[in-house]
Amino acid sequence: MAKLLSDKTREAFMGPLNANNPVVVQILGICSALAVTVQLKNALVMGVAVTVIVALANVVISALRNTIPGRIRIIVQLVVVAALVTLVSAILKAFLYDVSVALSVYIGLIITNCILMGRLEAYAMSNGPWDSFMDGLGNGLGYTWVLAVIAFVRELLGSGSIFGFQVIPDWCYEHGYVNNGMMMMPAMALILAGCIIWAHRALNDKEDKK
Repeated sequence: MAKLLSDKTREAFMGPLNANNPVVVQILGICSALAVTVQLKNALVMGVAVTVIVALANVVISALRNTIPGRIRIIVQLVVVAALVTLVSAILKAFLYDVSVALSVYIGLIITNCILMGRLEAYAMSNGPWDSFMDGLGNGLGYTWVLAVIAFVRELLGSGSIFGFQVIPDWCYEHGYVNNGMMMMPAMALILAGCIIWAHRALNDKEDKK
């Protein structure tokens, strides 16, 4: 048990949640924030899909790392990721068809997600399966919480709802409240992502100075 929860393993999992977050620190996966954060449900499904795929892909590549010829390692990584993306896409179509339609081509584009290929190349190719799994899990969850925050704000202010359920009461609309249509535009996702990056760096700079 001690080995499973070593300092290296904890760092692999906890680092991407804050100090080494793939979105707000490494600036990876930003394109997804523009495309799938109009609704919180879609953002969470996308986040879970990326988390599952990067964690499992890390395990597979880590287990095979000593047998993969260096010249074709990128090809092998792409094949593993493509197989997992195809599997996840099929599961979504079977059990969450409406979400699958809403996400459209973006599930397929997980194959090209910089977070995935970055973790496979930078971590899974030089670490064991367990540490690689925790690294993939941490990076996936770090990516997910950023998308969730952006989607929460966009859906709340843009549609007056959360998870498709109206949360802003009717009396607000009767007294002149109007949903912010700009929140539905991709540019607002980029602006919100920039605000999160600014706030994250400001908070972490204060902690470093203490």
